[in-house]
This record gives sequence, C-alpha cells and structure tokens, in this order.
Amino acid sequence: MRDKTQTNSAAPGDRLIRTGAIVFFIGALATLVTVAPLFLGAKPFPTYMYLLSMLMGVGFVLAGAGVLVSVTAGRRQARAAAER
Repeated sequence: MRDKTQTNSAAPGDRLIRTGAIVFFIGALATLVTVAPLFLGAKPFPTYMYLLSMLMGVGFVLAGAGVLVSVTAGRRQARAAAER
C-alpha cells in the first residue's frame, strides 16, 4: 500500500516543535547576552533581560509538547492501520 502523505506536509506537532526550537534559541541568545557582562566585569543588565533568559525553558516545554503530540498522532495512526 502506498503512503498518501506528501514529503513536504506537516505532521501533527511539527509547528509546536519548530516554535519551541525558535523560542529556545532566543532564550539561549538572551542567556549569553545576560551572562557576558558578569564575566567581562561590566555593569549587569536590567531584570527583564534575566526574564528573557527564561525563554529557554519555555521553548523546551513547547518542543516537548510538540513531540508528545507527534507521538500520540503516530500511535493513533498505527492503531488505525492495525485495525484494518
């Protein structure tokens, strides 16, 4: 049986994974920018920069949720194929 899914089509959870990765990398960049003055002996950044660093965790949770959605959809699809 031929699979009807196109190679460029998005599976469930793909958008969450991509969004999570982008948010994670923004948070990682904010962390590097925030920590740099501490090593260079410069004046520390304001508190909101430290809050931007928390985006790493938010991105990680978003990507994890996307993986769980993808796994759930895959299981559902496999279960439906097994019933045929």
